Amino acid sequence: MPRLSEVITALENLWPAERAESWDAVGTVVGDPEQEVSRVLFAVDPVQEIVDEAVKLGADLLVTHHPLYLRGTTTVAAGTFKGRVVHTLIKHDIALHVAHTNADTADPGVSDALAGALDLRVVRPLVPDPSDPEGRRGLGRVCELDHPLTVRELAARAAERLPATAQGIRVAGDREATVRTVAVSGGSGDSLFDHVRAAGVDAFLTADLRHHPASEFIADRAHSAHGTHSPLALLDAAHWATEWPWCELAAAQLDEISDRREWGLRVHVSRTVTDPWTAHEASAPVTPAAPVTPATSVTPVTETPGAPN
Repeated sequence: MPRLSEVITALENLWPAERAESWDAVGTVVGDPEQEVSRVLFAVDPVQEIVDEAVKLGADLLVTHHPLYLRGTTTVAAGTFKGRVVHTLIKHDIALHVAHTNADTADPGVSDALAGALDLRVVRPLVPDPSDPEGRRGLGRVCELDHPLTVRELAARAAERLPATAQGIRVAGDREATVRTVAVSGGSGDSLFDHVRAAGVDAFLTADLRHHPASEFIADRAHSAHGTHSPLALLDAAHWATEWPWCELAAAQLDEISDRREWGLRVHVSRTVTDPWTAHEASAPVTPAAPVTPATSVTPVTETPGAPN
């Protein structure tokens, strides 16, 4: 069996730590470099449910996409939920390694896995990595469909292919518009709107789209439709769901390395849903707002002294 240091070296070759964003916290969080590794579990979040799963599985190494301590800490006391994670890992000799933004921009990376889950053909990065002479690394991906779909059909495919979450897929734009090209970005994507505009795609699938950026983007694209561009649709999935396909990709990459080096690793992917949202109540069907009729008279409000306003 390989030592942890050997497995970590292989992971660092896939996702070099120096390619992570400066604010990120990637690499090995817990683990003895000399411990032997026979079983590895991949997951999105280093939360207690996942750590308990690693314990039950008998894993020696847990690899997650999201960091445990992104902003640092002054304590690992077991009275805190992150401290309890650390205590559980150490107690059961389980190492923890994180590949976050260095996995986002890798080739292949998080957005390649997302595109693959939706049967999209990757054409190029949405935001190329200037340090990559081959132009294959970068944030997000610009993709093509083998056959055109409507926005509605693309959203249905995303809902079917991505892991089920309470949120499902939210859509902004004309659901019957034709889609031939799609930009995708696993995780939060509304900071990429300028790049999506420049890419000239028909739809953008990502997660965590906020009201104001999305509203302004849709309005801007609708205005542009009177010129050379057609309106672009937004598809907003759950953050966890857009990044989970990377776990399968990453596990397959480590599995291939293990076979080549005759390590005999047993590599697993967690299917525990760690999306924080657990339920969704649908509103009444959305219908066009009725015109507002100006009031012809105003009835004064009679206030009762001492009554709450």
